[in-house]
Amino acid sequence: DLKGIISPTTVGIKAAAQYLDGSQYKGKVLLTGLGTPNDMRAYVKDGTVEAFELWDPAKLGELAAYAAVALASGQITGAAGQSFKAGALGSFTVGANGVVTLGQPTVFDSTNISQFNF
Repeated sequence: DLKGIISPTTVGIKAAAQYLDGSQYKGKVLLTGLGTPNDMRAYVKDGTVEAFELWDPAKLGELAAYAAVALASGQITGAAGQSFKAGALGSFTVGANGVVTLGQPTVFDSTNISQFNF
C-alpha cells in the first residue's frame, strides 16, 4: 500500500531510486527528497523520479560571499534584523543567532536537470 517515499538524504534518495528503477514498483511508488543532480539524472530521465530538491551550492556560496563582505565591510555586524544585498540573489535579513537563510531549495525535474552538474 506504499504510495510514496520522501528521502531526507542524498544517499537515501539514490538508493531508493536504484531499487525502484529495477522493481515492479517503478511508476507506482513516488519518490522525492534531497538529492544531487548528477546522482539522480538517470532516474529523472527514465521516469523513476519526477522531481527532487536540493539547495544549489553555487547560490549558497554566492550568498556566503556577500554575507562575508557585508560583515567585513561593517555593513552588518551579524545582529538579528540587519539586512544586506546579495547581488542578483536579492536582499537578506540576518536571523536569530546570526543565521542567514538562502530560502527554498531548487527543484530538479526533467525540464532543468541537464542544466546542473554537481
